[in-house]
Amino acid sequence: MPSASPLIISAAVEGDLDEAVVVRLARHVGVDVGPVYGKRGKEALKARLPGYNRAAQYWPWLVLMDLNQEAECAPPLRQRLLPAPAQRMCFRIAIRAVEAWLLADRDRLSRYLAVPRSRLAANPETIADPKQFLVQVAAQSRSRDVRSDIVPVPGSGRRVGPGYTGRLAQFALDAQRGWRPEVAAGTSDSLGRAIRRLRTLANSFPA
Repeated sequence: MPSASPLIISAAVEGDLDEAVVVRLARHVGVDVGPVYGKRGKEALKARLPGYNRAAQYWPWLVLMDLNQEAECAPPLRQRLLPAPAQRMCFRIAIRAVEAWLLADRDRLSRYLAVPRSRLAANPETIADPKQFLVQVAAQSRSRDVRSDIVPVPGSGRRVGPGYTGRLAQFALDAQRGWRPEVAAGTSDSLGRAIRRLRTLANSFPA
């Protein structure tokens, strides 16, 4: 007898790296991701959140947003932005950015970036700017390719290098040698909560 097809959920995110993380998380809990909406920044995602929530009355949704420099903590911010989440809505906020979730797998990321494990923070959720921290770590990489991809060219005016998103998305999606959500959740509380909520959502649908 053929096995049942996995549940397919819709998703909305701020950008391309967040999409890779969402896809990996979905696979981790045994579901697939269909259309991924947004990818136009945080403010655009906020503006469309009510519409995504209406859609989640009929179909499971995962919406992922970074906390960044918001003055509020994640729970009150989530309550303010979405006071009445639909039954099939999984709205999560990464503290303070999705890069902190990747940084939480210190062993794998240190090997991937070719830097000593000691360069990575033990508690990435305390980092004010995880993206900038990751760039600074990559600048010390033994790999020229890592440095050229992730570190911006001096004088370019950019915060990250030209291959930043692609290289980190590759790490997020590589289930064999890359990011391990279950390991990272041991140090990132916001990631652990996101996995539990997503798993609950997945399990609420019959096989």
